[in-house]
Amino acid sequence: MGEREKGVTSISVENAKLFVFEALKSVGTPDEAAFLCADVLIEADRRGHFSHGMNILHKILMDIMRNLIDCKAQPEILSESPSTAWIDGKNGLGPVVADFCMQLAIKKAKEVGFAVVSAKGSSNPSIMGYWSEYALKHDCIGMTFTNAAPMMVPTRAKEGAVGPNPIAFAAPSHGNDSFSLDMATSTVSGGKIEICRRKREPLVKGWAFNEKGILETDSEIAVKKMLLVPLGGLENTAGYKGYGLSCMVEIFCGILSGSKFGPQLDIWSEDRTEPADVGHCFMAINIENFAPYFRDRLHDLLLTHRKCEPVDLSKPVLIPGDPARMYRKKVAKQQGIRYSQQQINTCQIFANILGIKPLQCQTSN
Repeated sequence: MGEREKGVTSISVENAKLFVFEALKSVGTPDEAAFLCADVLIEADRRGHFSHGMNILHKILMDIMRNLIDCKAQPEILSESPSTAWIDGKNGLGPVVADFCMQLAIKKAKEVGFAVVSAKGSSNPSIMGYWSEYALKHDCIGMTFTNAAPMMVPTRAKEGAVGPNPIAFAAPSHGNDSFSLDMATSTVSGGKIEICRRKREPLVKGWAFNEKGILETDSEIAVKKMLLVPLGGLENTAGYKGYGLSCMVEIFCGILSGSKFGPQLDIWSEDRTEPADVGHCFMAINIENFAPYFRDRLHDLLLTHRKCEPVDLSKPVLIPGDPARMYRKKVAKQQGIRYSQQQINTCQIFANILGIKPLQCQTSN
């Protein structure tokens, strides 16, 4: 059986992917799409981004079962030029839409140097860094964005009006090294609030507001309204910068694509009756069209940062992408991903509902 310590169970990566695959297959998802979704969600957990992995599976399954996501849909190109494309995701699975769009952006960038692909009619694509990193093996810089439900509170407001809209940026260095930024424009994502509630842990002060516009640390209270603090915090600590970045992403994803935007998007609930209509934007830049020795120069920059003297010698300076790489190594060393018991219980409930084999709680060798 899996390792069970302090309410945590260790699941092998293979078993976690298999469970997601079988769950999606059981509700009619084609093999290729189910495999892709399983890979993305479990990759999120392998990187330590538990808010975007197995944590969102039940939402995807419920939306498919309520016909709010068409798990068989294939994206459609509405219009395109040599360097741009406008896509209708047809209310499909977010990872399927994202995969189609990023591959198209890379193809166009290899042909003309730079490409922008914007999509409407999609759903939660999981971690955007998965898609920006697609570009690395093609000698491209990748940039990916998505809008999200209006859980973030604009500076000086006390109600949610914009999403914690993430930004991901990846650039290739030597070997398997890279610069890979994947960040919400809120202090933390809504999924992290949910994870704290699952674990019955308090929030860090500065993550969420309550209905009165006061910073809240009770995760049970915070998860009910989900009012996220912009990156930077309050106005006196430059929270308007996170708010501004969120609006920038909204323009790329909601306004440019024709999807829902801002308050038009719904916070996910079991009572939702309309498709999410999330918008995405994908960009690729072919580094071969610019100054030579890009990988060498980026390698030098990353090395310079990593060699900076740390405040605490036990905590070396990291560059964006290092924490995810370190967490993947940790998962490999411990031979599995460690999930909270509440997450395991949720998977068990859906296994019973769907009539599939329960999540297998044994570590791989």
